[in-house]
Amino acid sequence: MGNVILGLLLLVGPQTLYSLGKQFQAGPSLFYRASFGALHSALRTLEAAGSVTATEEPQGGRRKKVFRITPAGEAVVHAWLRAPLGDGDLELAALSRTFLLGLVEDAAERRRILDGIVAAIEAELAGLEAVAVELDAAEAGIPEQHRTVFRYQRATLDYGITAHRGARDWYRRLAAEG
Repeated sequence: MGNVILGLLLLVGPQTLYSLGKQFQAGPSLFYRASFGALHSALRTLEAAGSVTATEEPQGGRRKKVFRITPAGEAVVHAWLRAPLGDGDLELAALSRTFLLGLVEDAAERRRILDGIVAAIEAELAGLEAVAVELDAAEAGIPEQHRTVFRYQRATLDYGITAHRGARDWYRRLAAEG
């Protein structure tokens, strides 16, 4: 979440917790759920790391804490955008980077990042397809009383394979568009 916050601060400028929450709702909430409590905790962590600064400023007769990205925070978000996708939720990692990919000015660099996302999807897809081969080979040995359970478990795997193929193809098209 911290990298998405840094990216938003880089895109839209200084924000209060409330306005940052609104920014999240207008964009990243399509793929990332974040409560105000989670945002506040992430901002405290980013502030402690030196990636953001916070100042009290008057707004509407009250003092509000305004968060700004630091040069160190800018370096963090740009390094994260270019880093290989790690273990964890591949879809969330890919969509987070895609949402902020416009921050990368060089078209060739954006293409390299998108190619890395495609490679990560293909690796995960290969793993799912390998599981499918194993399950299909073991299907004949499934006891009759478990065949219905197996059918729906295999359907769940098929969904994952189909979703990964769709994501891979979508990212390939995006990369080709430049």
